[in-house]
Amino acid sequence: MDKKTYDTGLEIRTEVLGKEYVEKALKAADDFNMPHQELVTEYCWGACWGREGLSRKTRSMLNLAMLGILNRPHELRAHIRGALTNGVTKEEIREVFMQLTIYAGVPAGVDAFRLAREVFAEMEKS
Repeated sequence: MDKKTYDTGLEIRTEVLGKEYVEKALKAADDFNMPHQELVTEYCWGACWGREGLSRKTRSMLNLAMLGILNRPHELRAHIRGALTNGVTKEEIREVFMQLTIYAGVPAGVDAFRLAREVFAEMEKS
C-alpha cells in the first residue's frame, strides 16, 4: 500500500462521506475485510478521486448515475449525501436520475428517486 495515496484517499473519503461514516466503516472492519477498506481508500478515493481531471461535483454526479444503474442502494445512499456535500443540488440530482431512467430503465429510476427522497428527509431531520 502506498501510504501517501492512502492518506490522500482517507482525507477525500472523509470530506465527501463524512467523518462519522468513514470512522464507522473502518471501525467495523476486521482481519477479513480490512484489506478491502484499505483498497477502497487508497485506489478509489486516493488514486481516482484524488486526480485533478474532474471536479468532485462531476465525480459525484457520475457516481450517482453509475450506482443507480448498478442497483447499489447502500452506496447510492452514501453518495447522494456526498454529492450534496460536493455542491450537487437537489435539482441536479433529479436531472441525473432522469437521465438514468432513460438509459437504465424506469425501475432503476424509481429506486434512485425513492432513495434520494429518503436521504433528503433524513438530512432535513438532522
